[in-house]
Amino acid sequence: MRQYFNVIIKKDADGYLVASVPALKGCHTQAKSYDELIERIQEAIKLCLEIENE
Repeated sequence: MRQYFNVIIKKDADGYLVASVPALKGCHTQAKSYDELIERIQEAIKLCLEIENE
């Protein structure tokens, strides 16, 4: 089953991209490149969903 979430992406003062998922408490990550950020936020979403289901 596929789920979709809104992801907010911002650039911080040090140049890092920061992604957060408002629908999942505490679900956020950061990276230097957009491609790396997308991989990391997908992983973070999976982990947050696993924790919620426990």
